[in-house]
Amino acid sequence: MAKSLDPELLGILVCPKTHAALIQVGDWLYSTDSADRRKYPIRDGIPIMLIDESVEVSEEEFQRATTDDNQAY
Repeated sequence: MAKSLDPELLGILVCPKTHAALIQVGDWLYSTDSADRRKYPIRDGIPIMLIDESVEVSEEEFQRATTDDNQAY
């Protein structure tokens, strides 16, 4: 399993496109904006917060990722 980011860092990071809060799921940071549904990679413990590096996910993946059971803290 991926290492969780520092809670303080996660608390200040936002989606660069929508400015929505982020949640960590494995090696990805998911935007909590349900209209945009983007995820950003974490590589070697470093969040890659570039829109060009993000991936738009399906509504189903977004729902799975944003449930409490899947969030890594």
